[in-house]
Parts: sequence; C-alpha cells; structure tokens
Amino acid sequence: MDSLLRGFTAAQSARQPYRVPTPAELRTAESAFAAFLDHRSHDLGELGFSVEGDTLAVQEPGTERAWGLYVVDRSAPLSLVVEVPHASSDLRTDRIGLALFRQVPGAVLAIGGAHRRREDPAHETRSVFHVVTTLLARRGLPQVQLHGFGDTTLTSADVVLSAGAAEAGDAARRAADRFAAAGFRVCRAWDEPCRGLAGTTNVQSQAAAGTPFLHVELSRTVRETRRADVVRALLDADLRKP
Repeated sequence: MDSLLRGFTAAQSARQPYRVPTPAELRTAESAFAAFLDHRSHDLGELGFSVEGDTLAVQEPGTERAWGLYVVDRSAPLSLVVEVPHASSDLRTDRIGLALFRQVPGAVLAIGGAHRRREDPAHETRSVFHVVTTLLARRGLPQVQLHGFGDTTLTSADVVLSAGAAEAGDAARRAADRFAAAGFRVCRAWDEPCRGLAGTTNVQSQAAAGTPFLHVELSRTVRETRRADVVRALLDADLRKP
C-alpha cells in the first residue's frame, strides 16, 4: 500500500485528465460499490477500476476517469471511514489517512482521485468519492475527513476540528480533548471562529444524515512532524461505529 499510495498521489496534478462522472456512471458506482462492500458480483470494471480481491478498488491510471482509491479492511465489521479528499494538495494527509486506516479494524480508506484544481470532492456531489462516502454514511459508519492548512493561515492553532455543516457531537468534542491532551493547540469550530477552516460547506458532512462526521484541519508543520501523534489522538477519541 505504501508504494501504491505514493505513486497514486504523485500522479495527481493541476493538469491531469479528469471529467465529472455522468449521472448513469454515478448510479453504477453506487450499486457497484454496494456490491463490492457486500462481497457480491459488481461492475466496478465498467467504471475503469482495478479491483484486488475484496479489499482494494483503484482508478485506472492516466485517464480522465480519475475517480479515487478505496480500501476496505476485512478483519472486522466495517467501523469507520477515513477520508482524504485532497491527497496531493493537502500534503501528507494521505500518509496520515493510511496510518489511521491501518490501526482501525474494519476501516475503509477513501482517497480522492484528482488534484483539487481538477476536482474538489469535499464540495462536489457529482463525484464517485461522494457516492462511496454517502453510501457508507447510510450504513451508519462515522467519518473522519483529513485536510491541511498553511501555518500562516491560522497561527494560533495546530488543529481545527469541526463537524462541518453538522452539529458537533460527542465524537468531535472527545477528539478535541484528545488532541489538546497531546499538546496540540486546538481550534474548536463549534465554540470559536477558525478563519474559514470549519468545513461548513462540506458536502460529505451535509450528507452524513446524523452519523458522526469529524472534519480535521492540520497545519503544515503538524503534517510534516507530528503525524503519529495525530493518529494516536484520533485513535484515542474512539470514533468507530459501536
């Protein structure tokens, strides 16, 4: 997975091929990923995905169908969705996402397939990424979505936590406490302004429909130097489906 993810992220650029899926393709994605999750026959190949067993689905390389990478841990019932919508522009969020995925039995890792300038799946409902994460939210799986901000954007905080467009619940507040206990300066978006980093227009949070959604913004320094501490704080917050 390490080498696969490095190559996957490195291939993303502001000039890469990309097109928005058609409505028919999005319907196929919903039914095919539902079947994939349930160990049933599926049509992901029709959308250009390569599938390895019942754990990995990855977009075809170098084409305009840059629709993501999705990994399922089958060692336990599905428990948490780890989302990385901007792997190549929010640097190192893919590494944090993979490390968290590896530590949570039953986790699903969802990584956007294109550079943010080509597709922004956190603000675009017409994406395979949104279809997959919404499907998982409907199954009651909590979501944690990883983002990054520049050190000068909000100098008073290392981490910004919110529930996006949703109301912050116990999971978000618990995560804030764990980050603070680990020595991070935390901006709690439900209590204070966080310079536009609260993810209030995030479409996955809007579609969460009552399932816990945690929007995590990490400074550049944190993403470069404290990735393991971020993973530990998220693990300690115990965001998994009961």
